Amino acid sequence: MDILQAVAEEIGGERVGFRISPYSSYIEDQNCDQAELGLRMAKAVNECNILYASYIENRGPSISGFLQTKLSLEAFRKAFKGTFIAAGGYTREVGNSAIESGRADLIAFGRLFLCNPDLPKRFELDAPLNKYDRGSFYTSDRTIGYIDYPTLEELEELESPFKK
Repeated sequence: MDILQAVAEEIGGERVGFRISPYSSYIEDQNCDQAELGLRMAKAVNECNILYASYIENRGPSISGFLQTKLSLEAFRKAFKGTFIAAGGYTREVGNSAIESGRADLIAFGRLFLCNPDLPKRFELDAPLNKYDRGSFYTSDRTIGYIDYPTLEELEELESPFKK
């Protein structure tokens, strides 16, 4: 909080964002109740008047892609007074539903953007999406995964009967 407050004071809270993943664990080690910490942070960062808070959703197997458990972003959404960004496995449909219902102001798309460099256009056209290759994430090979997914335009060129 001290760092966040210092940065907000230095450059203005309207230029600062905050991101937390309250339901993840690192190497299966948790030193605190992360959900409680996330809630305390949501309330505390209101004092800094920051631009946004981004919370990563609890993901799991279900029809919508999210577990139907007590582990939701609802409490964080209610506690934070600024722009609330939800992330973590959203599809176009589930993201639109979250915004329409007020569960989020914005949706962040990470993996879908990695494998679909033209994601906004694909969403607009309701075009098929490339599937991501998790095996190419966080590797030292900079030529595979992050830069080699085709755009819709490139796919159309590959499928064209007039290709050379």
